Amino acid sequence: MGISHDVTAEPRTPVPIRTLRVLFAALTAAALVSIVVNGLGSPTFSLVNYFSYFTVISNVLTVLVLVVGGVIDPRSPGWQLFRGAVTLYMVITGIIYAVLLANIDVGVADPWTNNVVHRIMPVVLLLDWILAPPRRQISESRSLTWLLFPLIYGVYTLVRGPVVDWYPYPFLDPRAQGYLALAVGLVVLTVAFALMALAVNALGRLAGRWRYGSGSIEADSTTV
Repeated sequence: MGISHDVTAEPRTPVPIRTLRVLFAALTAAALVSIVVNGLGSPTFSLVNYFSYFTVISNVLTVLVLVVGGVIDPRSPGWQLFRGAVTLYMVITGIIYAVLLANIDVGVADPWTNNVVHRIMPVVLLLDWILAPPRRQISESRSLTWLLFPLIYGVYTLVRGPVVDWYPYPFLDPRAQGYLALAVGLVVLTVAFALMALAVNALGRLAGRWRYGSGSIEADSTTV
């Protein structure tokens, strides 16, 4: 009997994983709201600036992915592609924070909220991607489309920065380092992000083979 390409035939995500998704979504939402509530007490706090942090946007998307994944558990290729993208963004958040921002003020004062958005949730989302991988493999070329959002974010930050005289991260601020150093740094980050995207996709493929068996993995019909 041939392998069915009907995604509705795929096994449901185990209930314990779906339950944990909802619980971690609640934890992330609580951390994000707590940061806003604490920030409102400061005259320099800006809600627009708050939502201009890559970390915040990625964690908001994380809440969405975990709630939808926990309650509805969609299994379409498009949803899995979106899951992979958000997983990448959280991996980027965790690695960039650990390497470049751990000793820098990033607008998160409370240790527990800082740990949730920068340390805990990147690991949680990566584990979720590994423990509940997509059955249909995502091609390397499609995984690189995940970089579109970081690209748009970078353009937005560099265009908005001079207008409001504020940049969310030092490595995106040309005022101290100059545009040449900024350009070199962005090239390095782009290469690093591309490698991270390929790595996240590769982990999903390996986890899929481990869970479903190599003979039951479906290839992405759009693979190029």
